[in-house]
Amino acid sequence: MSIFIIAEIGINHNGDIGIAKQLIDVARHAGADAVKFQKRTIDTVYSKGELDKPRESPWGTTNREQKAGLEFGKKEYDEIDGYCRKKGIAWFASAWDMDSQKFLRQYDLKYNKIASAMITHLEMLRAVASEQKHTFISTGMCDMEMIDRAVEIFRKAKCPFELMHCVSAYPTNDEDANLNCIPVLRSRYHCDVGYSGHEGGLAVSYAAAALGISSLERHITLDRAMYGADQAISLEPALFIQLIGGLRKIEKAMGDGVKKIQDKEVPIARKLRSHIQLESHK
Repeated sequence: MSIFIIAEIGINHNGDIGIAKQLIDVARHAGADAVKFQKRTIDTVYSKGELDKPRESPWGTTNREQKAGLEFGKKEYDEIDGYCRKKGIAWFASAWDMDSQKFLRQYDLKYNKIASAMITHLEMLRAVASEQKHTFISTGMCDMEMIDRAVEIFRKAKCPFELMHCVSAYPTNDEDANLNCIPVLRSRYHCDVGYSGHEGGLAVSYAAAALGISSLERHITLDRAMYGADQAISLEPALFIQLIGGLRKIEKAMGDGVKKIQDKEVPIARKLRSHIQLESHK
């Protein structure tokens, strides 16, 4: 089974549909299977006090102006939907509130995503599971009891899902990645397990691939120096291309696990073991 590769655009578009389209092009060119966005109703997700706090940004001097500047509405998502269909790449989004999940239902999306922060929002989990779409469930900031409840909800609804091992630190240090959770989650829940990474570089993602993940999600950006909290943990186009190339090589290299003499080894074995046959006839 090929690793399903998700290019997380998130809010790295900085509220600009042109940048969003460029990032979709990057993902498509690199060979990603899907791009993912984030959808929020800012007055639901953030308190008035939080939104009223001062914050310098390209959109103004308050948190509200910054959050609103980063948020796409129907006009932009209509364009994204049409552009992804034109380019032949799937798209979906992680909703951070119930209204945002309802908003996404107007599009014929194949996938849903539960962000790590939302895994304790049981009403949201039930709503997503009721849609019966294949759902990626990130497990950052979670203990096993939290994951138990989420899995129970999706199994009860008979909704297809896979877990994604994740550490919600931005960036995630290599020593904190705890990749051995991948086989632990697979054994405990008897389901596919992917990896959502926030580390710098590629080595940890390559190691996750060697552990048999079913999906991989990494943030992408046009330039890590751009404005935005997620830009610094994202992969620029050249590195994202390198990541996918490496992943596909790892998939081929893993093989089927059956130890046998391969066809390409037969003439080599005949040559390098010829003296053994001569010795045995003496």
